[in-house]
Amino acid sequence: MADARHRELATEHLLFGTIRFLAQEHPGLLESLEVSVDHLWDKADDDTRDDEAVREVARRFLKGLRAER
Repeated sequence: MADARHRELATEHLLFGTIRFLAQEHPGLLESLEVSVDHLWDKADDDTRDDEAVREVARRFLKGLRAER
């Protein structure tokens, strides 16, 4: 479990930094990503599936990126 959490934290950090860098060069990037959030879904095929929870994680991620501007 700890390994998965460590991977998730490292991936989130690297992705956040990459998107932040790219958004500085491409001002429309965050808007484009925000539009795409409605197309996200949870790939689970059991009772744990929660498409809206996945979308909310993406929205919070994008909100954090906007706050960094």
